[in-house]
Amino acid sequence: MDPLPCHCLNTRRAAQALTSRYDEALAPHGLKVTQYSLLCSVARHGSPNLTRLAEATGLDRSTLGRNLRGLEALGLVALAPGEDQRDRVASVTAEGKARIRAATPAWKAAQAEVEVVLGAEVERLTALLRRVTALAHAPAAQEVRS
Repeated sequence: MDPLPCHCLNTRRAAQALTSRYDEALAPHGLKVTQYSLLCSVARHGSPNLTRLAEATGLDRSTLGRNLRGLEALGLVALAPGEDQRDRVASVTAEGKARIRAATPAWKAAQAEVEVVLGAEVERLTALLRRVTALAHAPAAQEVRS
């Protein structure tokens, strides 16, 4: 692998590697990690509207809507009208809840594998990644001075 000093490229490579590992673990359950994560987010938040769910997941509304429609097509979530015409509410179906229960051990196994590989560094990495994620919401000049 070409050792480049670009922080963005190295982070993307790491994200792709982790995504592949989780996707492999979840494949027997017919899910990708992005689908599993979104399904769990909907379940955690009850029946959230799309604005609330977008804030919770960090996805923009158009990407969120597209991903939810995919889960709806699989019968794992239901989308219904919200409080007004522009709003939609998502909820996990019985099949979605069953899929979460079935896939969670595979997700936990992938988590455990990452924790073994990273050891004590996993908590530091998680904190660092949260700081990196916060860059998207901070003015660029302010972050350079910090």
